[in-house]
Amino acid sequence: MATAAPCLHLQHRAQAWVNCQRRSSSRREMTMGFKAAKGHSKTSKSKRCGSVKCSGSEIGIGDFIGGDLLRFDLRRWLSDVEEHKALAIYTPHEGGYEGRYLNRLRYQGYYFLDLTARGLGDPETTLTKIHPVCPAHVGKQPIARWYFPPEIDYRLQALPPDAKGLIVWIIEAKVLSKSELQFLALLPTLRPKVRVIAECGNWRKFMWKPLKEIAGLTTEEGA
Repeated sequence: MATAAPCLHLQHRAQAWVNCQRRSSSRREMTMGFKAAKGHSKTSKSKRCGSVKCSGSEIGIGDFIGGDLLRFDLRRWLSDVEEHKALAIYTPHEGGYEGRYLNRLRYQGYYFLDLTARGLGDPETTLTKIHPVCPAHVGKQPIARWYFPPEIDYRLQALPPDAKGLIVWIIEAKVLSKSELQFLALLPTLRPKVRVIAECGNWRKFMWKPLKEIAGLTTEEGA
């Protein structure tokens, strides 16, 4: 018994020393693996930053000083509205930026007709002709049909004398077909006091293009 006790004691100490060595080696391997992964991520990140570059994404002063408030392209926005008369705009996904441009047009004396492309129906019929509207009958009442005046002509007649014109602002215009976009692009030609702004999609920053270009109309076809 006296000789067995020291042997058991030495065996426990040896087992504890082996476990300690295993834990220290595993920690060392984990540390080396973490450093290698960190260095690899830095290298891959620097490679991505150096190779991926989108056109039109250069950093400007608006990215550092009140980018939500400073709009250095408002003058060009107003001139393009007067020149092209129908624009397709692309707004950031978070929204809110288009309000700056809307308010600037309101300061110029324009009045607004806000519409959504979903449920608009035929734009030509709804905006320029007397059009029928069927109210919901819930399956119990007879199907009725009410007639409404043209949305644009009705509001043009109601404009005050000092108004500069009417802006038809259409949201979710990306669901419209090409022929419907072509009609909206030609609408200012039919109604000279009307301007059309169509939200045709989203982009990283607020941008716009002539609606005739988006709809596939050339200058000769639009004239």
